[in-house]
Amino acid sequence: MSGGVYGGDEVGAIVVDPGSYTIRLGYAGEDSPKFDIPSCIGKSLDPETQETKYRIDTVNLAAPRKGCEVSNMMKDGMVEDWDAFENLLDYAYDKCIKSESQYHPVLCSEAAWNARGKREKICELFFEKYQVPAFFLVKSAVLSAFANGRFSGVVVDSGASHTSAVPVIDGYVLQHAIIKSPLGGDFLINQSVNFLKDRNIDLACPYMIAEKKVVRDGDKPKWTRKPNLPEVTQSWHNYQEKQVVRDFAHSVLSCSEVAYDIDTALSMPAEPYEFPTGYSEEFGCDRYQIAESLFDPSFIKGCTSTMLGMSHVVASSISLCDIDLRPSLYSGVVVTGGNSLTSGFVERLTRDLNARTPPNMRLKVLSAQGATERRFGSWIGGSILGSLGSFQQMWISRQEYDEAGKSQVDRKCP
Repeated sequence: MSGGVYGGDEVGAIVVDPGSYTIRLGYAGEDSPKFDIPSCIGKSLDPETQETKYRIDTVNLAAPRKGCEVSNMMKDGMVEDWDAFENLLDYAYDKCIKSESQYHPVLCSEAAWNARGKREKICELFFEKYQVPAFFLVKSAVLSAFANGRFSGVVVDSGASHTSAVPVIDGYVLQHAIIKSPLGGDFLINQSVNFLKDRNIDLACPYMIAEKKVVRDGDKPKWTRKPNLPEVTQSWHNYQEKQVVRDFAHSVLSCSEVAYDIDTALSMPAEPYEFPTGYSEEFGCDRYQIAESLFDPSFIKGCTSTMLGMSHVVASSISLCDIDLRPSLYSGVVVTGGNSLTSGFVERLTRDLNARTPPNMRLKVLSAQGATERRFGSWIGGSILGSLGSFQQMWISRQEYDEAGKSQVDRKCP
């Protein structure tokens, strides 16, 4: 007997899509995830019981507390801190989904390079601790391709921790041709932090500010610090500072349509931005220069290593595939991930790839227009897959797990 019993409309499968910046959760069949929880988690020791208390979700993380350390439970797209991951799932079932875990099958996404031990561990966790009726694990690149209506193509996922190009043929990942580059959203934020600190811009976080005065553009900010702030840890303060810079990067940075040229950049309109302290400034050619390092790593300060730019990542991945498969990969380049929402990213990638595409191939770059569809590409693919009637016999059922244990995940989930 297969997992088919759990299909149908009466029981909603839950789709879980863990990422380096946030974890997306929601019911299969819906068009976007209901919950989007940060992957960074606060931990503090309870002085009375000496137990670790976990601070999960945006609001709980935002309040300054003494001795609260913040760390990311994901590393390289895979779950690293399993205790934190369990606590986050407990929180999700209790506060977000508000339903018993044993009533809902779970479809979970994973990085294309996820280690075998971690695949088995996540399967074991859902069956043993959460007693789910059925479970399935799918590569996130395959789900992103599904969300864009493709079974084959190369999925360019530019997320927080890295950018990867993963070739998918008929719903299967070609493992040998995966190419990763550490140039992602976090990298842009680190570049922005260095840039703002070089300019001596005050990156005070909202939690420190009691009030601020309106000042003219470029004038020093005038703000007063909140009294009686608890002593916060360095990691928690860095997390808050990163949020400030993330907003700056989202609002200001832009990829130039052609290779960066200072004269062209100077003629482009500047973008005004106001920091939490009330300080405001217009940013001109710098906003293009910072983003340029995604496409041309020679712009990275102090970098001599051979990092790959965006178009290089894609072209290298396709060139590692069989020559007969290349036409279908070039004609289905799927762009997804939150970092691809940087203004001008897709246009620049298309232009750079056009220059690298062999003359006998046809290039087609697919990217969802809406920010939600692009950020949550793999979750939406999981939502589509989990609600398909033909998928219902694919689940690893409770009975199959009881018979063969966690090794089922390697047998049934490609």
